[in-house]
Amino acid sequence: MRPTTIEPGQFHPGRQLGTLRHLLPYLWPRGRGDLKLRVMLALVFLVVAKAANVTVPIILREAVDGLGVTGGIVVVPLALLVAYGLARVMALGFGELRDALFAKVAQHAIRRVALTTFRRLHALSLRFHLERQTGALSRAIDRGVKGIEFLLFFVLFSVLPTLLEIGLVCGILWAMFDWRFAAVIFVMILGFVGLTFSITEWRIRLRRAMNEADNDAGAKVVDSLINFETVKYFGNEEHEARRFDGAMRDYERAAIKTRTSLSILNTGQAAVVALGITMIMIMAAQGIAAGTMTLGDFVMVNAYLIQIAMPLNFLGTVYREIKQSLVDLETMFDLLHSEAEVVDRAGARPLAVTGGEIVFEHVDFGYDPRRPILRDVSFTVPAGKTVAIVGPSGAGKSTLSRILFRFYDVTGGRVLIDGQDIRDVTQDSLRAAIGIVPQDTVLFNDTIFYNLAYGDPGASRDRVEGAARMARIHDFVQALPDGYDTKVGERGLKLSGGEKQRVAIGRAILKGPAILMFDEATSALDTKTEREIQKSLDEVSKNRTTLVIAHRLSTVVGADQILVLEEGRIVERGRHAALLARAGIYAAMWQRQQSAAKELAAAESEPNKAAE
Repeated sequence: MRPTTIEPGQFHPGRQLGTLRHLLPYLWPRGRGDLKLRVMLALVFLVVAKAANVTVPIILREAVDGLGVTGGIVVVPLALLVAYGLARVMALGFGELRDALFAKVAQHAIRRVALTTFRRLHALSLRFHLERQTGALSRAIDRGVKGIEFLLFFVLFSVLPTLLEIGLVCGILWAMFDWRFAAVIFVMILGFVGLTFSITEWRIRLRRAMNEADNDAGAKVVDSLINFETVKYFGNEEHEARRFDGAMRDYERAAIKTRTSLSILNTGQAAVVALGITMIMIMAAQGIAAGTMTLGDFVMVNAYLIQIAMPLNFLGTVYREIKQSLVDLETMFDLLHSEAEVVDRAGARPLAVTGGEIVFEHVDFGYDPRRPILRDVSFTVPAGKTVAIVGPSGAGKSTLSRILFRFYDVTGGRVLIDGQDIRDVTQDSLRAAIGIVPQDTVLFNDTIFYNLAYGDPGASRDRVEGAARMARIHDFVQALPDGYDTKVGERGLKLSGGEKQRVAIGRAILKGPAILMFDEATSALDTKTEREIQKSLDEVSKNRTTLVIAHRLSTVVGADQILVLEEGRIVERGRHAALLARAGIYAAMWQRQQSAAKELAAAESEPNKAAE
């Protein structure tokens, strides 16, 4: 169930507590007794450290009173000085041991949350990712992970210990002197907390605005750099700079407001603490004058106030950071709890592929209900046969591939593979059975070998090179200075369109699926290369169920059946010769492409004649 949506800056304790509750299972992981032991020992060391810390002022009082009576340090009991030093060392030492023990717990929790979120992002639908900017998602995860680290350490080891220490000090002062000492400290803390909470809630709204501006600026940088070539093609460097500067201007304004509000908060906190300390010291001075308190008592009270004031001021900073971390963490947990549009049904079984027959039965689909893309589409791809789908741009050809991969569920009808509705099988098994060469090939910013091996990450080098040979890219790779270790750059920008397409064909070959899909697989290739790769595709698809989505009709003349898709409907179907004989839409498309090919060939021959 999705969390309740909260408007930016709105105070909602339930939401904040809910965010913290999400962290608890990661702090107390199942089956990890070693980590649980570390948590318990860390809490024990926390208590010991604070107990040692509150005894320091008491030992200091005894030492000062001893000096006041005897008038010389040499007669102060040596044990008292040793105890004073030991208490300070224990307070610091046990605090460091606590942090050292808990470090493994915290880092393990951070890694698990980050991994869970990463997996969740891959489990979400294609629509989710198309509607969001990758740069903004990356920043949200990065800030969320940092927020977890802060919360794990400072909520447990700063807020709780400080509250414990304040309670102990109030109890000690009440028991040793007067309830008024505890009352002043209590009122001072209430005033400090009230001021901090109220101003911080205002600052949270400013922080959210700053984060949004930061996300916007980061997304614009990533978007612009990914499309570096497009920016250069149109000479729009200044346009991109203006867009980025506009986002940074918004961030600048939000950052200034955030910093100004911080100065206001710091000033108010200092005033509250100063007022409380002044009142306590006046009361202690009056006690000395009345003879009810000693000089050692005065020093002890002062030491306690310093010990409280320092973590109290730090508590204000920690509270602000906690709130800011929660803001960052909310975004990441919202991602973690986003509902996937396409999910496996309860009891879904792995796809059992016997031959690979594909059946579309009266399929209707639209990305937006108001704009249908496919209308009553029905066809069959028999096991081991090749069916091609052709038609004008926007007819819905590529949508068929997305439906077959179940990136989207159909709104009407059904899709079957070997008689099994693809909505009744697991998505992992469905996608494992299908290999695709997409129209727009995007490569990872890694080596050519890595991108080829992505079809089967555990494949041996011989198998990877074999797939490269079948894709007609092996010789090209071998001629490169770094061979298969050549980096392809962001999204494969260092390779040409045809080279990227051949890498995509190679990794589809390496996957070795029962069903193959070619979505404009040779669209980026020249005529000669297209013919070479077409031979490879024919070899690979032999005895495999193959669905070909094509623009160039010359690549599908050998298909067992050709479907002509127009405005989301199949308007013609048959083999190449039969469709030409019908003299319909397919025949008209064929004539146009043949005429265009002849004109291109004639244009290319003119320079050659002139050269002769």
